[in-house]
Amino acid sequence: MLARMKDTDAGGSRVAIVMNGSPLFTGDAGSGESEIRRWILENDWLEAIVAMPEQLFYNTGISTYVWVLTNRKEEQRRGKVQLINATDFWVQMRKSLGDKRREISKEHIRRIAEIYLTFTEGEYSKIFDITDFGSRKITVECPLRLNFQASPERIERLNTQKAFTDLATSKKKKTQEKLFEESVGHEQQQAILSMLKTLPDTIFKDRAIFEKELDKTAMRSGLKLNPPLRKAILTALSERDETAEICRDKDGHPEPDPELRDTENVPLKEDIWTFFEREVKPHVPDAWINIAIRDHKDGEIGKIGYEINFNRYFYKYQPPRPLEEIEADIKTLERDILEMLREVAG
Repeated sequence: MLARMKDTDAGGSRVAIVMNGSPLFTGDAGSGESEIRRWILENDWLEAIVAMPEQLFYNTGISTYVWVLTNRKEEQRRGKVQLINATDFWVQMRKSLGDKRREISKEHIRRIAEIYLTFTEGEYSKIFDITDFGSRKITVECPLRLNFQASPERIERLNTQKAFTDLATSKKKKTQEKLFEESVGHEQQQAILSMLKTLPDTIFKDRAIFEKELDKTAMRSGLKLNPPLRKAILTALSERDETAEICRDKDGHPEPDPELRDTENVPLKEDIWTFFEREVKPHVPDAWINIAIRDHKDGEIGKIGYEINFNRYFYKYQPPRPLEEIEADIKTLERDILEMLREVAG
């Protein structure tokens, strides 16, 4: 529909389409759905969205929304989007037609049109800047903390590591050479297991210290550990430990823990570093923002996403019922259940 709009030099066009709620929010930042919303909003084509009453259609009772799209916005509407909540504008039908139990009267149509044309905020109308719907999704990393121990239980885990099990597995066809390779590999496995059993059976809370101990023990045993095998041993003998030292790479930078990785959605109108210092740092002091994950369009840190949440903008707080009323209802239900059980029991 947007592709078929007239060019602005030819007067432009206005498009209206009825859709369900999914196009408003489905899809994470960077996904196809979010990118479509971004394309529409950043081109300033979205003029208004009207939330319609439920049970308006024959074959479904779901919520529906009318999107009004145009490339000829009036000056006062440029850079703005109007949301209209018309979910209460309906009358009950005298006779239902499938799932269609409600209809919009002419008076309701007039009111919706009036709210749209006046372009002012009120009980049923909210006006937002385009950027109010956008956010920048940043990835928050936390440091990896591991302890290491050459206990029998952890050494046994090495048998589940592919780099270790591959030592005794040959990809050649069943020949004498294959059997020889597998035999040699099996001997290597046994040598590694024997070497690990000579390590101190204590808990190391610093990976660098444990690696030195591992290298020293391997050298004494005449073993040379290639990188995949070394990684397999470290993985098998490690466990996450909040009290352990931070694991660092060869340049001394903290390594991120994939299991603690999280994301935060920062409003486009707010600086990500200000948000991070206020919302994340007080709770996770050693966390940091992954600056390598950037938006594919503007190249800035974090991925931009757009969503439109009607419930958030038109939410009306309804206080819970008094505890006395809830307690009275529970007691009534208990009496009813006991009475039913007596009837069943005779």
